[in-house]
Amino acid sequence: MKLPSFHVADLWQALFAPAPSDLLFAARNLIAGGLALYLALRLDFEQPQWALTTVFIVSQSSSGMVLAKGAYRLLGTLVGAVVSILLIAALGQAPLLFLLAMALWLAFCTTGASLLRNHAAYGFVLAGYTTAIIALPATAAPLQVFDQAVARCSEIGLGIICASVASIVLWPRRIEQALAVQGRAAWLAGRRAAASELLGEDQRKGLLEALGRIVTVDAQRDHAWFEGPQGRRRSQALRVLSRDLLGLLRAARGVARQRQMLDPEDTRRVEPLIRATIQALEDQQAQTLSPLALRLEQALADRSLSAEGHLCLVQLAQVLNRVEQSADSISAVEQARVPPGAPGALSWHRDIEQGVLGGLRSALAFLAVAAFWLLSAWPAGLGAVSICGVVLSLFAGRENPAAACLNFFKGIALSIPVAGFVGLGLLPGWNGFPLLCLGLAVPLFFASLCMSRPKLAPIASAFCIFFVNNVGPSNLMTYDLGAFLNKAMATLVGVGIAVVVLRLVSLNPGEHHYRRMFKASLFDLAQLTSRPPEQAESWFGGRMADRLIRVSRYWQMQPEHRRGHWDNGLLGLDLGDELLQLRNCLDPARGPLAVERDQYLAQLAALLRHGGLGPTRTEQLDSASQALLAALARDTDLPVQTQEMARAAILQLQFTWHRWCQQQATAPAPSALPASA
Repeated sequence: MKLPSFHVADLWQALFAPAPSDLLFAARNLIAGGLALYLALRLDFEQPQWALTTVFIVSQSSSGMVLAKGAYRLLGTLVGAVVSILLIAALGQAPLLFLLAMALWLAFCTTGASLLRNHAAYGFVLAGYTTAIIALPATAAPLQVFDQAVARCSEIGLGIICASVASIVLWPRRIEQALAVQGRAAWLAGRRAAASELLGEDQRKGLLEALGRIVTVDAQRDHAWFEGPQGRRRSQALRVLSRDLLGLLRAARGVARQRQMLDPEDTRRVEPLIRATIQALEDQQAQTLSPLALRLEQALADRSLSAEGHLCLVQLAQVLNRVEQSADSISAVEQARVPPGAPGALSWHRDIEQGVLGGLRSALAFLAVAAFWLLSAWPAGLGAVSICGVVLSLFAGRENPAAACLNFFKGIALSIPVAGFVGLGLLPGWNGFPLLCLGLAVPLFFASLCMSRPKLAPIASAFCIFFVNNVGPSNLMTYDLGAFLNKAMATLVGVGIAVVVLRLVSLNPGEHHYRRMFKASLFDLAQLTSRPPEQAESWFGGRMADRLIRVSRYWQMQPEHRRGHWDNGLLGLDLGDELLQLRNCLDPARGPLAVERDQYLAQLAALLRHGGLGPTRTEQLDSASQALLAALARDTDLPVQTQEMARAAILQLQFTWHRWCQQQATAPAPSALPASA
């Protein structure tokens, strides 16, 4: 993923035309940071700068994000401290084994951070980060590692407390209020995407916009849990909204697929109703739905309509039902009430192999810096190794870690001359805490203004962290130009080598990556035949949305023969949508129909697990489909409309299976997923 680029216009606007909210954000950071530094100095902490640095690390625009980030930073810090003590206790006298164990620990944390999201991923990041700042410096004095661990935890904990209190007391901004706005934006995008699907035009853009907003608002939803009961209620309501929007998109795509099976006469007869539905989705007026539902009911009573046309209208009625459900859901989000039947959170695609490779790359970068230290015998080299471990913990689990590390490098480089001017030019002649705060506050204030801008935030955050670190405020200040330059050079060398290794060892998506994604889709579809239906919508919809978004990032850069990966994702989504529809319709079935349903689902799961898709397997679902259709025709217990929806789902499953198998004839199909997966 391409990171935000740096623009002079953004810097000018951030520094000389800041918004009022940006000024309040910067002022809150300075107040919280000043309080943390004052308390750290009064408590005579060993390295008070960590309390001040932590304030800027956990600083966020909303109180919920600060509380969430602070809580998981504290948890990760505790884990990292315990691991540091264990590593030093076991391998403190064996430097090479210690460095190897440290590299493996960073690899583990990087893998965990890449496979998880939000708070859990940040916890892994901080576990590696804390180990790097405690264990590596402790190699010079192993017997003091416990004291070092307690000191770092105390300093970081104080910074977290000050930042959290400031975010709640000083000009608080609650993310749960912003979630209502984001939820409505996702709802509107879902309606537009559904209209686009019905229209059959610009499907990719509309679908990606809707899926992207659903995934984004679901990620922000987690922070609202830390903002009290109302935030938790709104968070649960957003889960329902995400499920209903995925259901709306599923229903609209079902109508689009059914239209492809209509003859010209049926198309002519259903087209006005589809156009009216599109107009209702675009108008966003609830009063237009009732007359349209009445028109649909009258059209469904027309016996002259063919079976395929009738099924198309039945599915169109499902679209209207989903529109009404999503309207109720967005109302619940805005009113902060929990609708009944809230599902679990959205799931996402996990690429274990990619995560492990990213972890090994992180270990390689760390060992490269460690080798430089050992071979050069540079006294300040341990600082380079430590900073490298910090940077790898922060960024190695990201999609483009080299670019993220490079931005961090830029922030460090900018901080060094400013820190030198303040720490070696101003502070030696100043005395007292107020003047110390003045020297630190001016650069940190302007950097905080830049932190409010997404394009400048990575560089500004690194500037704040290393400006404070290089000045090193404490009760007993030391002013040594040689030590300052050695420390600055070690920081740049550690980060620079990490950037070079991350650039040389590229893990950009390739054919093997897409094959793994294809296999994961087949595995999820096989799981969908037996997973509880009430949770399957969010589980499957979230994973497929994540995969489609990942594929779309590189879609334009792919050669023509590789753009079929997008089609694979869409067909997998279609197959899963119809499978969900079938299971929702036939779950209440009993007797012979239930037996045929179970046999059909078992055969579909076996096809997906053993051999997957291919041009030679096009007709292998036909016999099971015909048997289930026959059992459905004989059944007298299910309602008529449910039977019609089930019949449409079976036919669409068969149709989509044929299309997907035939598409594999144009490119080598990935190997089948083992049943043991």
